[in-house]
Amino acid sequence: MSSSGSSASASCNVSGSSNSSESKKDPYPLWKFVDKGKGIQTCSKVNIDDLAKLRKLHRESEDYKKSLLTKVPPFSNEPISSHTSTEATSVRLGSSDNVKKRKSNNTISDAFNMKSRDQLDSEIARMFYTEGLSFNLARNPYYVSSYTIAANSNLSGYKPPGYNKLRTTLLCKEKENVDRLLQPIKATWKTKGVSIVSDGWSDPQRRPLINIMIASETGPMFMKAIDCSGEIKDKDFIATLLSEVIDEIGDQNFVQIITDNASNCKAAGELVEAKNVLNNVEVYDECHWITEVHVDALFIKNYMMNHSMRLSMFNKFSPLKLLCIADTCFASIVCMLKRLKLLKTSLQSMVIIENWSLYKDDRRGQASHVREKILDEIWWDKVDYILDFTRPIYDMIRVCDTDKSSLHLVYERWDIMVQGVKDAIYKKEGKQDYEESTFFNVVKGILSSRWSKGSTPLHSLAHSLNPRFYTEEWLNEVPGRVAPSADNEISTQRLQCFRRLFQSLNERFKINTEFAIFSQKSEGIFLNIDCMHDMALMDAKNWWATYGSQVPMLQGLAYKLLGQPSSSSCSERNWSTYKFIHSCTRNKLTPKRAQDLVYIHNNLRLLSRRSEEYTKGRSKLWDVGGDEHDNLGEVGILEMAELSLDEPEMESMIFDDVLGDGEE
Repeated sequence: MSSSGSSASASCNVSGSSNSSESKKDPYPLWKFVDKGKGIQTCSKVNIDDLAKLRKLHRESEDYKKSLLTKVPPFSNEPISSHTSTEATSVRLGSSDNVKKRKSNNTISDAFNMKSRDQLDSEIARMFYTEGLSFNLARNPYYVSSYTIAANSNLSGYKPPGYNKLRTTLLCKEKENVDRLLQPIKATWKTKGVSIVSDGWSDPQRRPLINIMIASETGPMFMKAIDCSGEIKDKDFIATLLSEVIDEIGDQNFVQIITDNASNCKAAGELVEAKNVLNNVEVYDECHWITEVHVDALFIKNYMMNHSMRLSMFNKFSPLKLLCIADTCFASIVCMLKRLKLLKTSLQSMVIIENWSLYKDDRRGQASHVREKILDEIWWDKVDYILDFTRPIYDMIRVCDTDKSSLHLVYERWDIMVQGVKDAIYKKEGKQDYEESTFFNVVKGILSSRWSKGSTPLHSLAHSLNPRFYTEEWLNEVPGRVAPSADNEISTQRLQCFRRLFQSLNERFKINTEFAIFSQKSEGIFLNIDCMHDMALMDAKNWWATYGSQVPMLQGLAYKLLGQPSSSSCSERNWSTYKFIHSCTRNKLTPKRAQDLVYIHNNLRLLSRRSEEYTKGRSKLWDVGGDEHDNLGEVGILEMAELSLDEPEMESMIFDDVLGDGEE
């Protein structure tokens, strides 16, 4: 419509006809002209559908005008000024003079929408404060991307998903999305094989659950949590569940089962692999002095941390914190003593000052005992001794307590660990290698019992397929060391594995022939000088990919075994996620819905750890502190952390307090 003077003309876009009328002070919308003939005769070619479209356009235009008005939400810290009110009025009245005036007064702040940005920041902050959300959520990359997408998209009138949509439609949709994200991992199972990792737990409603994780070289993934209410969790029941999982993932993809050391889990694994139960060696009890040292260390820690006055005195002498280490954490005693060793100077400086003697409480005897132990050099010598002979054990745990490929390293690391323990004990006792040490025999007996309980023939087979163990460099590192093919125990267990993996005599003949060619380097590509040189330098799987084509059956077996983990740590840490999802405040979740939440929550985190952003920038190690804490700077319990002791960065955060506040 166009106007000139007091008249106006309009043409119909449908028929092309035109009409004119006198303009009115308050003109009706175009759809009313057509509908009621206000000043312009009704166009006969406009049907009901055209009329509905015009009405819709009019409503959208009015909604857009309203969205331009400056709104101040309730509880906002932005006061409504007279200037704001005037601007809003100008928009409603459509005054062109006021619009021009406002445009002429634009500032840099207006150009960047600073008021709107501040208002949005305030609304987000209120969401955190009123719901008691962890500030660590601000480091979550999905939190950042959600607001970035909303800010960069034209989503006028958008409302975030509500309570029911989040727990139903979107939950199912995201589970399907996670399934798609996991497809590249599942696609590698056929060639690389998988390990089934299982553990048990009880939720806040005391429902027993069995957790199933799938681990491979490409990474672990949560599969499901089985509700075992009303069932007797004996070896037969657990073996049945594990067999069902094997059938689900495909027995051709299955390599091994990893469980905790519970007797029913151990027996279930033996039922699955159909082997006799091995007798365990009883633990010898001549190491009680280690327990006494640990009790003293625990007493010192509790005495310092349980009372604010003593803790305040301690904080003046040390920037490091005392750690409360969960008993279920691997090497908990060693971790406790390592921290006390770092704090030795600070603790001794604290107990010799005058304020320590003047401080009075109801436990004067305890204060004297703490002071006596801290100043006792003999006690500190025992601490040093424990740390020395357990260091090889600690290093072994760091290598194996991970979801990374380590199955082929267990056998070698075990021999290195036992020799390291022996060297430390013999050095302390001043004995030669040929002499007998009662204490070492006890420690070796304990270690051997654990090896008998946890070792499998797969360790020997994976060890046999590592090309580095056939090189002169490796054999000459330790006197008397032999190649895996020349070790009777390893060879026996390797042949045992071959009998299980290859059913026919022809297949076993072929695999044994290929192994002989590989281990003796007797023909073909294995005689190549580059092949023999790279045995000692290349990663085991890369070497097989480069030189293993001559022995295809053995090459395929190596691909699977050299990519497997050797610990159930990824399954153990998953329970902190399940506990967070199925908390006391959300105990009405059904096991199926809780399982879907854990499936999405855990697998998205595992997938995010493979991205470049996880190792640097604002989102670096964003999930390290667990679900219930801001970050490890405020966490004193290692059980809450979602990384294991194999992570060097994790260890530096825990033991050296090298963790910034994360603010940028």
